[in-house]
Amino acid sequence: MSSFLPNAWHMAAWSEEIGETLVSRRLVGRKILIFRRQDGRVAMMNDRCPHRFAPLSLGERHGDTIACGYHGLRFDAGGQCVHNPFSDKLPAGASVRTYPVAEKDGIVWFWPGDPAEADESRIVALPFLNPQTGTILRGYTLMRANYEYGTDNLMDLSHIEFVHKGSFAGAGVIFAGRHEVRQEGDTLHSNWWMPNVPAPSHTAGIYPPDLITDHWLDMRWNAPATMYLHIGATPAGQSREGGVLVDQAHILTPESETTTHYFWATTSPFPLDDPNAMAEIQTLFQQAFDVEDKPMIEAAFDNIEGGDFWEQKPVFLGVDAGGTRARRLLEAMRNRNVSAGRVQPDLQGTQ
Repeated sequence: MSSFLPNAWHMAAWSEEIGETLVSRRLVGRKILIFRRQDGRVAMMNDRCPHRFAPLSLGERHGDTIACGYHGLRFDAGGQCVHNPFSDKLPAGASVRTYPVAEKDGIVWFWPGDPAEADESRIVALPFLNPQTGTILRGYTLMRANYEYGTDNLMDLSHIEFVHKGSFAGAGVIFAGRHEVRQEGDTLHSNWWMPNVPAPSHTAGIYPPDLITDHWLDMRWNAPATMYLHIGATPAGQSREGGVLVDQAHILTPESETTTHYFWATTSPFPLDDPNAMAEIQTLFQQAFDVEDKPMIEAAFDNIEGGDFWEQKPVFLGVDAGGTRARRLLEAMRNRNVSAGRVQPDLQGTQ
């Protein structure tokens, strides 16, 4: 069975990526054409002409229509053929599948399943990503692994102490904390609470390094793979609201069964209009994601040699409960063949 979850909102791109230029991107196993219409709305359709299957992205844009570069059939943003250069008659069956699209918080979302189920109220809110809230650092990487392996990594942040020794590792403080996984409807939380530990790295330059703090890492997951990480630290015993806070988005969209689009974004405790600060944070994240996380995830995925995850009989450590339960929840959604927003199975206590 495919690992994709069709009846759910998937991230297609950052809003700033999409303009008048035709963008072709493989998403959930389909090659899709994306462009911004003249009225500002985003259109998405299969990147394939129904005549001889040439990519429409190799054609030309004429206003809000796309002319195939092979034989000139022209399609509007709704996927309907509107011009045949060889006849006044439009060929039967000349249409291209389009997808429901929505923009929210600087993200282009699309729904690859049943269009009748595409309820925009089910899009996960990430208000800190709204461009009007301030400068946000955004990034992207292509990961050569199934998207659920990326979820495993993000929902189990204990790996920080082992994988991120060149970036985020905290000298073992995560082992001084408590880990909790809980489910609220179709939302999972995988949270670490680490009281009375030295100031973590994201507070450098704000807190003295020897200051004793309460530190937390709160991760929220929504299907298929939208994760919001709230990072914080405050002088021990003080309220969270007054601490040094960082919000991050980690959103995984399958390119195929074996490759994943990894979109990420972060706020910063430092002004991002400072070019030096921006460059330092960009370098740090590239180190963490491209040099540390990515090779490990890809190697783990490659090591099952195309086998089924559960058939490998993975050992359970407890700290990996977040990723395990996300896998079980996705499995239940796929098996029930219903939209993510309507499934609320009781998975408490499952591995």
